[in-house]
Amino acid sequence: MIDHRLTVLRTFAACGSVTAAAEALDYSPSAVSAHLRGLQKELGLRLVEKDGRGLRLTAAGRRLVDGSDALFAQWEAVRGSLSAGSAPEAAELRLGGMSTATAALLTPVAVRLREEEPGLRLTIVEADPQRCFDLLLADRLDLAIVVSMQANTEADDPRYEQIDLLDDPLDVMLPADHLLAGRESIPLAEVSAEPWIAARPGTPYRALFFAAFTAAGTTPRVAHEVAEWDTEATLIENGLGVGLVPRLARISSDYRVVRVPVAGPAAPHRRVVAAIRRGAQERPLVARTVEALLEQGNALLGDR
Repeated sequence: MIDHRLTVLRTFAACGSVTAAAEALDYSPSAVSAHLRGLQKELGLRLVEKDGRGLRLTAAGRRLVDGSDALFAQWEAVRGSLSAGSAPEAAELRLGGMSTATAALLTPVAVRLREEEPGLRLTIVEADPQRCFDLLLADRLDLAIVVSMQANTEADDPRYEQIDLLDDPLDVMLPADHLLAGRESIPLAEVSAEPWIAARPGTPYRALFFAAFTAAGTTPRVAHEVAEWDTEATLIENGLGVGLVPRLARISSDYRVVRVPVAGPAAPHRRVVAAIRRGAQERPLVARTVEALLEQGNALLGDR
């Protein structure tokens, strides 16, 4: 097995501080520091150094972190081959994802997997995309569902594999009595003058919101800023504006709103992916989970 202190170092490198690494690893900050000191002592190298009140990687620490990517990918593949070729792997699966994915994808897939394997121990963590990647690196998740644009992780990052699950379209959400509520689709240019409800500035969804209008050749007027889909639906049903909402987002039928697809070739969407540690798809349970997620995603979008 790989020395867990190397996982601690890699998590520290990804999170940027001892405190953040401790949160991702579910350790105390003093335990993280002790692991880093122990690894330095055993290797006889200075891996971290003081940086103001915190720590940063040395050049040697960075070379060790970067050079260990292939080692960890190989270890995941070996674990998978052992699980597939001999004794069954421990029936434990740790899943994470953003709120819409947890409700629409992870929950039904978890129920299905538990029915197929009654002894399966399941853990689900709702978390934002960047935290999902940190938890994967810290070996506290086996798989996470994220929107690819919402984390500081490139698709070709050697630490992870990202498997496309679906393109989640964004629909226009309108009051049920709106003049356009009965339309089959709506070009964004036709409703750009409406008072719009959007996420706060600096968030990935805000960036996606404006990118959609830029592609449509128009600029929206943002009247309200929200953090939750339910808040957006409440404002919309009371006639205070309109919004864009992902098709995966579940909006209660109690709200007096309708969702209408966006018309045109530049209709906005979110790219939803399953993220795993590189090499982990060799594990039968992880591969089966990816398969079930693909099936669930196809069923969801086919029904809407």
